[in-house]
Amino acid sequence: MRSIWKGSISFGLVSIPVKVVSATESHSVSFHQVHTTDGGRIRYRKVCELEEREVPREEIGKGFETGDGTTVQLTDADLAALPLPTAKTVEILGFVPAEEVDPIQLDRSYYLAGDGRSAAKPYALLREALKRSGKVAVGKLAMRGRESLGLLRVYENVLALHTMLWPEEIRAASAVAPEEDVAIRDAELDLADTLMETLGDLDWSELHDEYRAAVEQLVTAKLEGVDTGAAGEEAAAAGKGEVVDLMSVLESSVQAARRSRGEGAAGSEDATVHELSRQRGAKGGGGTGGRTSGGTAKKPSAKKTAKTAKAAKTAPKKAASKTEAKRAPAKKTAGKAVAKKAAPAGKTSGAKTAATKAAQVTKASGTKKAASKTAAKRAPAKKTTAKKTARTRKSA
Repeated sequence: MRSIWKGSISFGLVSIPVKVVSATESHSVSFHQVHTTDGGRIRYRKVCELEEREVPREEIGKGFETGDGTTVQLTDADLAALPLPTAKTVEILGFVPAEEVDPIQLDRSYYLAGDGRSAAKPYALLREALKRSGKVAVGKLAMRGRESLGLLRVYENVLALHTMLWPEEIRAASAVAPEEDVAIRDAELDLADTLMETLGDLDWSELHDEYRAAVEQLVTAKLEGVDTGAAGEEAAAAGKGEVVDLMSVLESSVQAARRSRGEGAAGSEDATVHELSRQRGAKGGGGTGGRTSGGTAKKPSAKKTAKTAKAAKTAPKKAASKTEAKRAPAKKTAGKAVAKKAAPAGKTSGAKTAATKAAQVTKASGTKKAASKTAAKRAPAKKTTAKKTARTRKSA
């Protein structure tokens, strides 16, 4: 890594030669300015306002404007000759606990590397002293055209330098706080605490710049000729804010955090949900409530309510299905019983009919035979009568 500053650390009578290298790099998205009609680049040219011509870099110097508007030119040699103790030295002023330094003062981060073999021993001495004390060193240094406060600490076995803003460079925060008095109920704080506990620890390795990735995808889509207008409108619509119930949002956040951690809805009963008064600004309402007693009713979550409603709708269908299933075998059994009963009855009826027909045929046959016999008996009688009649006529 290229060093951007060389100097030394002044630690009492100990001097540690160091060089400063950047500890961070920016991955922010940068855009060029272009002419929208033809895509031509828009560039800023350094033009002298007196000569009205572009000036090359080597002809550009530094100028300091005084209170009356006069510009005084300063060269690099002038600045290098300043009687400034911190021009090439990180002058340590003292050691303080790390928690005493407000992070809002931190500006940029750098690594300090030992410059040469002579720096190894004092470098390691300061590093181990900071480790054992658990403190950080605060000093001053002049770098990149200004003198800054600097914080030295141990980071992964190297010395890290964080430039700091001066106290007067920190703006007062009183003008930013909400002007109106806002009453926060203990129930709301309890649910916020539950959300904080549910979110748990932060996995730094999973953090990445989603905006940069989205821009790269957009550029790829543009190159491929994909229309991205509809997607942009949907994203804009999804990003519009909506006034919602604070308690409902907190509860939903808790449930979403649990689902993301793989806990599901099993622990949803742990969070106590309280009704939030819908009358904004109502006196004597829910603005100053204390801790909720054990008798406070729990508000079922949207997920549990949906499950209950689904179970209520499904229960009658299941009961009806079971009843139909029970009735179906009964119908089959009844059908079989009827079939069994009908079958013998049909057989008996058929047998009786056949027997009756046979009896009738037998009876008819018997009648015919009897008639034939009678006719046969009567036939000789007629013949005998005819003979007697003939004899009588002859004798006469």
